[in-house]
Amino acid sequence: MMPDTPDQLHPRPGTFTRRDLLRQATVAGAGAAALAGTTLTAQEVSPATKPDERRASPKAYPKLKKSINLWAFPYPQRMSLRECLQLAKDAGFDAVELNYDLDNDLSPKAGPAEFTAIRKMADEIGIAISGLCSFLFWPYPLTSNDPAKRARGLELAGLIAKAAHHLGVENVLVVPGAVTIPWRDDHEPVPNEVCDARAREAVGKLLGEAEKLGVYLNMENIFFNGYLMTPAEMNAFVDSFGNERCRVHFDTGNIMQYQQPEHWIPLLGNRIKNVHLKEFHRAGTDHSLECFRPLLDGSVDWPAVVSALDASGFEGYLTFEYFRPWQHYPEALVYQTSDALDRILGRI
Repeated sequence: MMPDTPDQLHPRPGTFTRRDLLRQATVAGAGAAALAGTTLTAQEVSPATKPDERRASPKAYPKLKKSINLWAFPYPQRMSLRECLQLAKDAGFDAVELNYDLDNDLSPKAGPAEFTAIRKMADEIGIAISGLCSFLFWPYPLTSNDPAKRARGLELAGLIAKAAHHLGVENVLVVPGAVTIPWRDDHEPVPNEVCDARAREAVGKLLGEAEKLGVYLNMENIFFNGYLMTPAEMNAFVDSFGNERCRVHFDTGNIMQYQQPEHWIPLLGNRIKNVHLKEFHRAGTDHSLECFRPLLDGSVDWPAVVSALDASGFEGYLTFEYFRPWQHYPEALVYQTSDALDRILGRI
């Protein structure tokens, strides 16, 4: 709003601006109410601050925590890991989800000392690590027709679990298998029953070590990989191991092409150990990673999703996952996402 007069820009001594008068009127109103033996809340003094479901959730979800995946940052090309963690902290996130790769701070090149140093750095900054995930399950699927790729995938999954242990992180995302991988031209389709048998064998082997390391192997629903396409299939897979260390990493966006995440959540129930908040826009025709959008710029019914998670008893991290850090002013995406999550969770 533009000032009405020059005095409002530089008031003369002894003059009052419109803002001064409004402030005095508010104070006087509150004082009169106190004299009358009544108490006005902040919302009653300033009606504009009343909860408005058009702007934010009218219900707060204090047990749901804000997290963001490192893929939303220009790491490692333009920002160091410390800079990313500090930016996430400054933007108001409770945690960051880290990614294991072949050539970064979290890779086979690192060992216990390096992972412990990362943990210490996060503690110094004051931000938690919500989990560990990896793109390596795609070039080295646990169910590949190539025995060498299967073996390498199993080896890498074990290294990821060990890295999580040394980081003091309990959540490890696992892609248990893939019938198809549409975005890769080096993956030979695997028959469904073969994929299922290989996935069960691989996860069964990994669970023994996971128990010793004190980490959870959380199976992610993908949909694009043609495996574990329904809540019933996911539940049957997880329950078949009879091991509490095998849980679900639920991804809201991965099923949005044909299904609704709020329908899955009550069926998965307490199997859900970690969550990806991924936005998907059904109006698009591209079903690669480009179909995923910044938070709130898509088709996910966020009020229904958080309500379902709350009703299920989930109390963990909600991690925004996005694969294209912004070329210019990348911190803007991080702050925008934090603001969107605050609205979804009723924090503002």
